Formats: sequence, structure tokens, C-alpha cells
Amino acid sequence: MSLTRSRELGDLERAVMTVLWDHGPDQSVREVMDRLNDGRSLAYTTVMTVLDRLTKKDLARRRRDGRAFRYTAAATREELTAASMRSGLDTLDTGDRRAAMLHFLHQSDPAELADLREALAEVERRHR
Repeated sequence: MSLTRSRELGDLERAVMTVLWDHGPDQSVREVMDRLNDGRSLAYTTVMTVLDRLTKKDLARRRRDGRAFRYTAAATREELTAASMRSGLDTLDTGDRRAAMLHFLHQSDPAELADLREALAEVERRHR
């Protein structure tokens, strides 16, 4: 799975991914469409096209089930977010990367900073 190749998701792609994450693996186009149609009127072919695009972006996987396909998220929400963060940092030189991280930290509230401290402590424990 090549998460670093993933691009920014559009609103409908994000909604489809949320359905895949929240309702488990192996969903048909119809099941995804029914879960999305909460006030929207989406065509079956629209949902099928979005799922196909997500598969081509390596964000979803599909398997044949008779004449149709069933879809599963290729990674968790957390894995996708981490890959997106890593991809953004990888475009910067070392000094710029540090500055970007500092800028991010300065914008964080106390609860987020506490979460970051706990996460860093966990990573340090794993590397011992």
C-alpha cells in the first residue's frame, strides 16, 4: 500500500472513506451509497466512480463478488493521516522541517501538547 502517493481528498471522497472506516470492510457500492444518502441524492454511478478513484489512489481495495465489487479501506484513518503528515514534512529541508514542526506546536492547545508528549514518550519507550 502506497499511502505517500495519496492526495488531498475531496468532500465526497472523504465521506466515502468515512463510510468505509465506520462501517467495516467488504461494502458494496449500494451499501456505501445508502449510508451516504442522508439528505443527499447521489447516483449509484457517482458512488461507484468515487470508489474506483479511491482504489486507483490506493486508499481503498476491492474484491470481486459475483458481478460486483466489495470495497474496504486500504489503511486506517490514523495511518492515512500520519502518511499525509509525513508526506508534507518530506517535502522540506531539515531546517524548514524543524521550523514547520515548531510552527505547528505553537498553534497547538494544551490538550494537544499533552497528547503529543504522551505519544513521544510511547515512541521513545518502543525504541529502547
